[in-house]
Amino acid sequence: MGLTEGHQAKTVWENPAEIVRSLHPENPVMVFAPTVLQDRARAFLAGFPGLVTYAVKSNPDEAVIQNLVQAGIRGFDVASPFEIDLIGRLAPTAARHYHNPVRSRAEIAHAVGAGIKAWSVDSRTELDKLFEQVPPENCEISPRFKLPVLGAAYDFGSKFGATPELAADLLRAVNDRGYIASLTFHPGTQCTDPHAWEQYIRTAREIADMAGVHPRRLNVGGGFPSWRVHGVEPDLPAIFDLIGRTTAEAFGANAPELVCEPGRGLCADAFAIITRVKAVRDGTSVFLNDGVYGGMNELPVIGNLDRLEVLTPEGKLRGENSHGRVVFGPTCDSVDRLPGEISLPDNIQEGDYVVFHGAGAYSVVTNTRFNGFGELRQLTVMGFD
Repeated sequence: MGLTEGHQAKTVWENPAEIVRSLHPENPVMVFAPTVLQDRARAFLAGFPGLVTYAVKSNPDEAVIQNLVQAGIRGFDVASPFEIDLIGRLAPTAARHYHNPVRSRAEIAHAVGAGIKAWSVDSRTELDKLFEQVPPENCEISPRFKLPVLGAAYDFGSKFGATPELAADLLRAVNDRGYIASLTFHPGTQCTDPHAWEQYIRTAREIADMAGVHPRRLNVGGGFPSWRVHGVEPDLPAIFDLIGRTTAEAFGANAPELVCEPGRGLCADAFAIITRVKAVRDGTSVFLNDGVYGGMNELPVIGNLDRLEVLTPEGKLRGENSHGRVVFGPTCDSVDRLPGEISLPDNIQEGDYVVFHGAGAYSVVTNTRFNGFGELRQLTVMGFD
């Protein structure tokens, strides 16, 4: 997409409103604020009582990885050969944890060749595949377990995770074969309640006791929330504090080293997506130039981004968001609709811009280009104020 005639390209813009005023973009724009990303990374590094690893799947953009490394992130959760090689190239000295519990033998061989030393597993068949191909020297294998814990936007346990009893058997087998035995879990995505982690940590101690094995490390997964709802900012320090206190209470002085693998919680709030209003149909429903086949692919599953603002083509705020409207994306598919209704200004008009803040996770990577839509430009800003 070319720049509006008469304007020269800028490396860094002041904020999304300046982009709207200067470029009047016809296609969606993903806006990235590196300072926000680095600030969030430093908050995790200062607050979480252990090793912070970034879940690459949430946003593997090279600029994201580079800014996280600059901020001090020294570990990455990788789930595929592509992600293994990406981090190997961009952060060659960083730790890479291959914590996708199911892998083909070819993927295992690729990871071994790349020097991967940390793995997770949630079944005996997958553990046997690791035993066949992964040398035990200085290699960690972490059984992943699951619990029916509420508090997440959706439950990862429906796909991954062993029962505590099976996890104990796996932990014992890992230890007996001479690997570094650790444990891992994932409480689910967008956990706003700190107690989502508490029962998992206490169960980890029970698993260790059943196995008769002290885990070297305990990976408490991702699930750390981003700021999705206007006026309700997640309390990350409270989550960090509860994780540290519960681990100390459950394991005592000989507690395992802690690891976390945030994705959304690190990257989401460093991005906003600028969409344009294509139509306001008879004063009711709103059609945007992006939707669930583009940068807002996950919204039907996890819920709408409530932190939004509507700008005129001159970059001025339209006013208070008050009137609930049905919002559709640009494709000719009727499922291309954001869930429920979204509160928008009564005077919203065709040609206005709707800016969704906190859009950096699971957006760029899930853009399908279906129906010929989905062109998504990325620009950099100083901030969002």
